Amino acid sequence: MADRPRNDGPEDGPEYSWLYGEGGPPPEQPPPTRPAQQRPRDPRPDETRVMRTQPREPVRPTPPPIAPSPGPGDPDDGPSRPRRRFRLRYLLVLLLLWVAFTVGTPIHAWTSVNKVAWEPDGDRPKDQPGTTYLLVGSDSRAGLSKKERRELATGDAEGQRTDTIMLLHTGSGPNVLLSLPRDSIVDIPGRGTNKINAAYAFGGPQLLVRTIESNTGIRVDDYVEIGMGGVVGVVDAVGGIEICPRRDMKDAQAGLNIKKGCQEVDGKVALGYARSRKTAALGDIDRVRRQREVVSAVGAKVMSPWTVLNPVRWWQLTHSTPDFFAFGEGTSAMRAGLWAMAMTRVDGDSGLTCVVPIADLAVNWDPERAPEMFQKIIEDDTDSIGKSLCTPKGLPR
Repeated sequence: MADRPRNDGPEDGPEYSWLYGEGGPPPEQPPPTRPAQQRPRDPRPDETRVMRTQPREPVRPTPPPIAPSPGPGDPDDGPSRPRRRFRLRYLLVLLLLWVAFTVGTPIHAWTSVNKVAWEPDGDRPKDQPGTTYLLVGSDSRAGLSKKERRELATGDAEGQRTDTIMLLHTGSGPNVLLSLPRDSIVDIPGRGTNKINAAYAFGGPQLLVRTIESNTGIRVDDYVEIGMGGVVGVVDAVGGIEICPRRDMKDAQAGLNIKKGCQEVDGKVALGYARSRKTAALGDIDRVRRQREVVSAVGAKVMSPWTVLNPVRWWQLTHSTPDFFAFGEGTSAMRAGLWAMAMTRVDGDSGLTCVVPIADLAVNWDPERAPEMFQKIIEDDTDSIGKSLCTPKGLPR
């Protein structure tokens, strides 16, 4: 190994011989540093150091959200908006047409209704609270063909008679449907004492109204008349009614042959059921009960929602009115509608069906109970009509 050159003097540069282990003092060392004083350790463990870390669950990558496809009703679905508006307009048009048909049909039918002069001349009872309608069921065969007379077993009797006489009172209390049996013995103005239906035969609706008002004190506000065919037409128009005969009934004169028990019947059977007088010991008294039963059953069907919702049934019902019904002169379509609605509330909790109180089966009116019944109707105090006055046969309980 070649000798390293020696540096003899400072002029030859700094001395580095100490680095190679040769003589000479080492370079000047920095003073030793004083060791740092240590603070006494806190005997309490460092919570951050002793806390064990919980193992982390592996993080699963979240899939990117999938955008829902636009549904048929979403606003972003452009073509669905016009379709939805079209459907709403279509439904609105149908609703308006249905309302127009429902309202317009009875108005159209009303233009063909027959009107009857019924208000009598002379003194009449003063106006009274509530409204009282006189419902007359005429047994006139007018308007029935020979074939219809045979089918309905009406016979060929001519002239005007009435099988049914009822007063319907509406007011602040329950409705009252009061039957006046056609054989009721009363005083007929200018004709003496006779059966009440004779008043209709003698002088038509005007004399009948005058007879009823003079014997009861009740003022008649409106008049409704229904012919024999009317029962058939209305019952068939509402799709039949339910009747509940209490015994087997067979009456050739009324064209009736049915078993006891509740059953659905058509207009022909309903008419025979209401007309028959030969199937009960009480005769006319039992017949007026069955007449009220038919009236109530028809009323329940008329007010059924299906009657109005079914356009065919609604048309048939309203247009059966002009052929078989007649209303008193001065009766408006609105008043006729109120009468029809009132006839649906004459039984059960919403109304009372009664026979005029009678003293015997000869159909003489009870001299005490009958005037009491009439006075309650005159005063529109039907709430106080008790079971002693309102009976199904008119006889006292």
